[in-house]
Amino acid sequence: MSLDKTGIAKRIAQELQDGYYVNLGIGIPTLVANYIPEGVQVEFQSENGVLGMGPFPFDGDEDADVINAGKQTITTLPGASFFDSATSFGMIRGQHVDLTILGAMEVAENGDIANWKIPGKMVKGMGGAMDLVASAENIIVAMMHTNRAGDSKLLKKCSLPLTGVNCINKVVTNLAVLEVTDDGFKLLERAPGVSVDDIKAATEGTLIVEGDIPEMSL
Repeated sequence: MSLDKTGIAKRIAQELQDGYYVNLGIGIPTLVANYIPEGVQVEFQSENGVLGMGPFPFDGDEDADVINAGKQTITTLPGASFFDSATSFGMIRGQHVDLTILGAMEVAENGDIANWKIPGKMVKGMGGAMDLVASAENIIVAMMHTNRAGDSKLLKKCSLPLTGVNCINKVVTNLAVLEVTDDGFKLLERAPGVSVDDIKAATEGTLIVEGDIPEMSL
């Protein structure tokens, strides 16, 4: 059985380390703030100018003026700060973010990512993704392994316009955890109930399988 979006976020939350400054992209990454491991303190940053984001608010507690980059209402933790976009992107471009978590439409086996545009469809803006992937040294992608048609989103080469080149370190999907290496996608973990053969069938890019692959622990 594959993971849902919440399951992907829970698994990525295990990658958080105490003291990290973390940027959460739009979509699945925003859910990670709800599942911080016990004993781990991190500072979540949003490129619209927030540092110190907390979990999503309960129904009825929303403040329409306090939002993330995806225009979702958020909570803030004690000590949180708000600032302009210039300061926010100075923090990103200055490499003061320890971990970046992004969604993607496609990821190539060499670490290329496409997540900002589908030709022929309206684009409201590319957001901060290009700055993030150009500056960050530790990037994890949260995504579904295949698209709605069942085609792989982990490819030999991206077909959509690129956001960044050779920049992704790890991918967590509804089927697996994969490390991007010089030789392709190295399978690290599989989702509960998902077989290695299932992952092979859903991966167009080169998949490296070494030894017994453990199930994710959520």
